Amino acid sequence: MDILSCPKCQNNNIVKSGIIKERQRFLCKSCNYYFTVNKLGKKIDDYYVTKALQLYLEGLSFREIERIIGVSHVSISNWVKEFKIKKPPHPNYHPTYKIFNHLELVEFLKNKERLSGAGMIITELGDKFMLIKWERFKD
Repeated sequence: MDILSCPKCQNNNIVKSGIIKERQRFLCKSCNYYFTVNKLGKKIDDYYVTKALQLYLEGLSFREIERIIGVSHVSISNWVKEFKIKKPPHPNYHPTYKIFNHLELVEFLKNKERLSGAGMIITELGDKFMLIKWERFKD
């Protein structure tokens, strides 16, 4: 038997309990949990999880991150809850972001006036670069 223990309670007191969609089903005798083996789930690469959490901490909303990375805002929300990420308060600052390819980024950074007066971070997104800039709200 491939299964050594129940995925819910980790007990090894399991028995076969039929076949569903050509996969063996098991029953844990300790907690009465039914499960199958070799479940193929959709796994998102850790790179995108890390990028999504970084962008969240930089002040972007779940839906903005969804548009940039291409991962559901619900998944991003679940990651924030799973890793217990707390967004620091930024009451006087507002992030804006732009997506550049390499040549556009070089041209943007040549102008020194664009670089002063705000915090800025550049992060890689595949073959493009994202520039996040914080400007203080004018009162």
